[in-house]
Amino acid sequence: MNLPRMGLGCMSLSHAYGTPPSEEDGLRLLRAALDGGIGMLDTATLYGGGRNEELVGRALSGRRDEVVLASKGGMALIDGVKRIDGRPETLRAQVDASLGRLGVEHIDLYYLHRWDRSVPIGESVGALAELVAAGKIGAIGLSEVSVARLREALAVAPIAAVQNEYSLWSRNPELGMLDATRDAGIALVAFSPIARGFLGDAVRDPQELDANDIRRSMPRFLPEHWPANAALLPAWRALAAEAGCTPAQLALAWLLSRGPHVAPIPGTTRIDHLHENQAAAELVVDPALLARAGVLIDTATVSGARYAPGPAAEVDAESLEDAA
Repeated sequence: MNLPRMGLGCMSLSHAYGTPPSEEDGLRLLRAALDGGIGMLDTATLYGGGRNEELVGRALSGRRDEVVLASKGGMALIDGVKRIDGRPETLRAQVDASLGRLGVEHIDLYYLHRWDRSVPIGESVGALAELVAAGKIGAIGLSEVSVARLREALAVAPIAAVQNEYSLWSRNPELGMLDATRDAGIALVAFSPIARGFLGDAVRDPQELDANDIRRSMPRFLPEHWPANAALLPAWRALAAEAGCTPAQLALAWLLSRGPHVAPIPGTTRIDHLHENQAAAELVVDPALLARAGVLIDTATVSGARYAPGPAAEVDAESLEDAA
C-alpha cells in the first residue's frame, strides 16, 4: 500500500512521556493535524490502555476517509502491566476491541506491535491475514522486527509496512532492514524520528522529566551517557541554522532522504511543533549538509544503548550493540 511520506505518531497524547495533555488538548492537536492534511495517524492497543484509540476515534468522527488509519496489537496493558501476546485468538480479540474504540469498521494498517517469541511469527501473521480477508484490516505491518522475521512473515502473507525505530541516533535499520524493505516494496515507517525529542532540542535536562517519563530509564538519557550526548547539541543547532531550518526539521529531512519508502511518524503534544514537523516534508536541504548531519549524529558519536536490558529483550530488530 502507498503510505504518505509523513504521518503523526499519536502515542505521546496518551502514553509514555509523563503526564499527557488533556483530552480536549489532544483532540485539538489531532484536528489540527487533519486540517493540515496529515495523511496518517498511528495509534495502538497499548497506548494509554486503549485511551489513545478512543481519542483518535473521536477526532476521526465524520473524517474517517481523510487519513490512513494505523493501529497495533500483540502488546497491551493487562491490569496495568505490559504484556506481549501474539496468539491468534488474542490478535482477533484485540482487533475487534480496537475497531470498537476507534469507532470504525476497518483499520487500514494493523501492525504486530512486538513479536511474541513464544508464538511462531507465521501464526500471528496468519491470524492477521484472516482479518484482512474478513475486511477488518486492510494490510499487515510488523514492528521492531528483524530482516529474518520479516522474511518468515512474508512466506505467510504480504507485509505492507515495517515500523522500527529509525533516526540519526538509532541506525538499526541500516543493518539490513532499510534495504530489505526497499527491495520488497515495503514501507519503512520510522518511529521516534526526532530521537525522543533529543534532535528537536527538547530535552535540556533529563532529570527534569516527569517521574513516569520512559526516557528516565533509557540509557542515552542517564547521567553516565547524557553529558556526552548533550555535548553534540551545539554543533547540531549550528548545522540546522546553516540549513535554514529547525533542528527537528533537519532530523526529519535527513530521514526523508534515506529513500522514498521511508515514512517518519513524529509525535508531539504541541500544535506549533506539529506544523513545524509537517513543514519538514517540503524542505530542500543540500545533500552535502545532510551527509554532515549523518556524521555528526551517528552510532559512533552517540553514547549509550537504545534500550535498557529489559526492554531490549522484547525487541527483535537488529541491534547495533550486537553488531559492534
